Amino acid sequence: MNCINLEGNTISLLCHLRQKCIGASNADFPSEDPGMYQLDITLRRGQNLAARDRGGTSDPYVKFKLGGKEVFRSKTIHKNLNPVWEEKTSILIDNLREPIYIKVFDYDFGLQDDFIGSAFLDLTSLELNRQTDVTLSLKDPHYPDHDLGSILLSVLLAPREEQREATMLMRKSWKRSSKVTFSMWSSGIFITRTLMFYQICHAGLFQTQSLRLSDLHRKSQLWRGIVSVTLIEGRELKAMDANGLSDPYVKFRLGHQKYKSKIVPKTLNPQWREQFDFHLYEERGGIIDITVWDKDAGKKDDFIGRCQVDLSTLSKEQTHKLEMPLEEGEGYLVLLVTLTASAAVTISDLSVNSLEDPKEREEILKRYSPMRMFHNMKDVGFLQVKVIRAEALMAADVTGKSDPFCVVELNNDRLLTHTIYKNLNPEWNKIFTFNIKDIHSVLEVTVYDEDRDRSADFLGKVAIPLLSIQNGEQKAYVLKNKQLTGPTKGVIYLEIDVIFNAVKASIRTLMPKEQKYIEEENRLSKQLLLRNFIRMKRCVMVLINAAYYINSCFDWDSPPRSLAAFLLFLFVVWNFELYMIPLALLLLLAWNYFLIISGKDNRQHDTVVEDMLEDEEEEDDRDDKDSEKKGFMNKLYAIQEVCVSVQNVLDEVASFGERVKNTFNWTVPFLSWLAIVALCVFTIILYFIPLRYIVLVWGINKFTKKLRSPYAIDNNELLDFLSRVPSDVQVVCIFLRCPYSC
Repeated sequence: MNCINLEGNTISLLCHLRQKCIGASNADFPSEDPGMYQLDITLRRGQNLAARDRGGTSDPYVKFKLGGKEVFRSKTIHKNLNPVWEEKTSILIDNLREPIYIKVFDYDFGLQDDFIGSAFLDLTSLELNRQTDVTLSLKDPHYPDHDLGSILLSVLLAPREEQREATMLMRKSWKRSSKVTFSMWSSGIFITRTLMFYQICHAGLFQTQSLRLSDLHRKSQLWRGIVSVTLIEGRELKAMDANGLSDPYVKFRLGHQKYKSKIVPKTLNPQWREQFDFHLYEERGGIIDITVWDKDAGKKDDFIGRCQVDLSTLSKEQTHKLEMPLEEGEGYLVLLVTLTASAAVTISDLSVNSLEDPKEREEILKRYSPMRMFHNMKDVGFLQVKVIRAEALMAADVTGKSDPFCVVELNNDRLLTHTIYKNLNPEWNKIFTFNIKDIHSVLEVTVYDEDRDRSADFLGKVAIPLLSIQNGEQKAYVLKNKQLTGPTKGVIYLEIDVIFNAVKASIRTLMPKEQKYIEEENRLSKQLLLRNFIRMKRCVMVLINAAYYINSCFDWDSPPRSLAAFLLFLFVVWNFELYMIPLALLLLLAWNYFLIISGKDNRQHDTVVEDMLEDEEEEDDRDDKDSEKKGFMNKLYAIQEVCVSVQNVLDEVASFGERVKNTFNWTVPFLSWLAIVALCVFTIILYFIPLRYIVLVWGINKFTKKLRSPYAIDNNELLDFLSRVPSDVQVVCIFLRCPYSC
């Protein structure tokens, strides 16, 4: 293998030189423009920086950004408003029109670093090959009149030395092109033999790896059915804690698919009542591995027992109630398992297009017509995705190329294209079709670079809400990073069609949201914790401000306003009926809709959330480096788990308030119209039917629900509806670039 690699590198170098000579013989010699520059920066010092600490000082450090990416970060000078850094860095520049963005921060241990000021370094104003001293005044966009100090730099902009040397070498080679050409071709026999040996060895290795990868891709694409599992309860489990009880949870595994249940504290007879789906693959067999664990904070979880479900012994299209005894432990689990044959997803070439065939299109439209609103309630709609091509992708290999393939995901449905080798502008021309279970799902299209001996490299992704799709429109989507907070290199061209039944989609909105069986594990993030705290604080401040406003009416700070509020209070209280509550919410929705269609809506997303999303990745990287240096986070697992729990609670509380607000702000028009329909129905019901009868029906339904359906999964229709409404973070990450049209 070492021999192959050595000869491969030799052949690549010789072929590269040969292509250079042939290119030189067929084209003019390159011009003087080097195309690439090197910017040498010496960060000298800061002068009269703004104080951000209580003691009247700051702990400043400097960040340099180019194209939205951090390219340099200085050390921190503690307790100094006139810091001296004297640090040097070199930055490669390929576009002089793009300035260097310089940001100065005050370092705060354990908290968010305070912003001191920022400035831009204009590269077009610099002279080539001349050392220049630059003084930049720091500004804050929110407070442009404040004097925040300045920083002093020494900069030198010059053509990149390696490229100039390569240019001189090419000029010498041009003068002696005949000699070089003759020398190269005189070694043709050696090159040819070496190349043949390399190709034979490499072809065998490449073919084996390609077959393995193509087999992996094929297995990842096609499945024969869906396994629906409902975890009901556990009985007489083994006690693992000192109090004679356990905190049990269950892990399921089918191939690469995993699911983890919630934790039921302090019981030996837990009630889970959770439902989830697995995909059943022909090649991977049908064995579900189930393990039961006892949760222990701060140490390794205790093993309670295990069991297996052999799906090959179960008949399809039938629900099986299984009582599985636990091996290596005590007790047993109660499950409901249903196997359903699936033709929900397909892959084909552009030549096979269901929607372009008039007969098939008519069948699909008929399938989701209003007349069939109560037929197969889980089949909400039809999605067709044409993955056409991508352009200007990121180079992930040392050769300056990539081996891109595309992954298309809709909830738990996941399909892959084939790989286009050594190409930054691949054309896949593939059609993917999905059955839509939830119209509020988000289509995710991710581009990866295939690596033969390790995991694939991420190149970019896009997330597209189904309700924002314009049917039949070929559109270029800018690829984003993993967190969807900013763009990465390249665009992908997609054409998407969505056909769905609005009645089914509305009913499905009131049912539990499908849970992904593969999700990233929660981790502690200082930036995320702070962001969630700020979001919750904003929601609480809305309530506090409303309370202050109402209290000001009682204090008669503004007599006209207080008088109007007093008269309104008398009128509403004297004439109040329960139907007025949904009616008032209807009026709020109507008012916001009027503002939108009249062009008077001036909503702007909070810049704090957007700025924190932009810097979250780099701040987390810094936190990771700090944690490696200090090493104490790994020893305080229990504290970390508490912090993660608090972080998630903050996220849930903030998201709930934001979802309620976005329902009435027409962020998702489909959901706002659905809310109007529901509120109209409730208004009519509350107007014509006495409240006592409504409460009676509700109570009878609640008391008899478990008697009528013992294994029914409890849900709250209002919370299920709100789970479809995006929070402000989701609006910024996903919906901001794919806005809904009213």
